[in-house]
Amino acid sequence: GNIFTQQPSYFSDLDETLPTVLQVFNNILHKCGLQCEGASAEPQKLEEKVSVTAGNMPLQELKDIVLYLCDTCTTLWAFLDVFPLACQTFQKHEFCYRLASFYELAIPELESAIKKRHYEDNSVFADLWRRISHSRKKMIEVFHILINQVCLQPILE
Repeated sequence: GNIFTQQPSYFSDLDETLPTVLQVFNNILHKCGLQCEGASAEPQKLEEKVSVTAGNMPLQELKDIVLYLCDTCTTLWAFLDVFPLACQTFQKHEFCYRLASFYELAIPELESAIKKRHYEDNSVFADLWRRISHSRKKMIEVFHILINQVCLQPILE
């Protein structure tokens, strides 16, 4: 068995951790000057109208965001892949909806920023493109695991 079957209270730990995971997506949107929709959209202060976008931020910041996103998506996927029972807990936080909203807002923006930027070194472009593509793929796989566990499995059982 895994650690969750040995220690059922870990489900409530997971439940408490998920808002933090969702905050990662919000932070990325915020850094790209994008607004998230839905439950967690906090009203923006007027003086906070930042004109930083994925397209005009410093290269190092873009790299950091793409790396952060890639790590997050890979970790989420690896976790749900080995432990699909966690999907119910994820869904309590409207994870599918939040992931889809994030994907729709952030991915085109980041891809476009990566493509349009001028690079001194083409290997930097290649690396960023590989990572954003990997992130996109892992987000779709996470979505599939969630839909499969939350919607399809119950019908089949």
